[in-house]
Amino acid sequence: MTLVQLEYIIAVDTYRSFVAAAEKCFVTQPTLSMQIQKLEESLGVKIFDRSRQPVVTTEIGEKIIEQARTVLTESKKIAELLQAERGELTGDLRIGVIPTVAPYLLPNVISNFLKKYTKLKLHIWEYTTEQIIQELKLGTLDCGILSTPLHEPSIQETPLFYETFVAYVSERSGLFGKKAVGPDELSEDKLWLLNEGHCMRGQVLSICNYKHNHSLEGTFDYNTGSVETLKRMVDLNGGITILPEMSIVSYNDEQMQHIRYFKSPEPVREISLVTPQNYVKKHAINTLKNEILNIVPERFKSRKKKEVVGFSL
Repeated sequence: MTLVQLEYIIAVDTYRSFVAAAEKCFVTQPTLSMQIQKLEESLGVKIFDRSRQPVVTTEIGEKIIEQARTVLTESKKIAELLQAERGELTGDLRIGVIPTVAPYLLPNVISNFLKKYTKLKLHIWEYTTEQIIQELKLGTLDCGILSTPLHEPSIQETPLFYETFVAYVSERSGLFGKKAVGPDELSEDKLWLLNEGHCMRGQVLSICNYKHNHSLEGTFDYNTGSVETLKRMVDLNGGITILPEMSIVSYNDEQMQHIRYFKSPEPVREISLVTPQNYVKKHAINTLKNEILNIVPERFKSRKKKEVVGFSL
């Protein structure tokens, strides 16, 4: 049994295809298949049912692969120890970020990394919360930046900051004349929401207690995953939407006239750095955490007079 063989069976289990697994492992498909067959012969069991497409992992195969993931994770910690001893930050860091955080947080973080850590390559994907959790469990991501709490036993959460939600209000809305709004007032107008699958949609519905007046929705239902699209829909069609505060940091005076903060306690979302419980690349991930904290406004780091809004996946 070799670490390479364990890497190959994990890849097949992850991608459910010998061809795709070989591509990800940068070997030919015959080479990968031969090594897996040797492992199966040495163990005396079948790890995969090759008669089905996509490939299915056998019952005993699932247990073997679960242990293989642990073995590979632990083996990688040796190289990590050596890096830390030498004060190096090299290799690859694979990060998943939810779309309502990525465009407002990452540009500055990436810029700092490019200047300071030239030997560390960042790979970043914008995924929904559910996708990030799945990729972390499969080992295809090293960490994620998303809204918590998740209530996932296999996931470790490190809260970074608490981002206030604000209302973006049309000039035609009855809320435009108010200095601050309460959650119960949001039902007075058309409320534009992100589509299903985005945790922020669930958070907004929690803020409103889902008391929205459906008679105001009109004759269509617009589905989007973009915060910027929500704002544009309010500008053109009236109503209101809820935005994360980081999305308005570059607003000019005219744009800020549409922003209304909530009455205390302000609804916020907890943004965390998440990893599997047993994870590697701790030095790189800790560096990422510190770079994020360096650019986040100080007021975001306190929970005082704020209420963390939960959500369901």
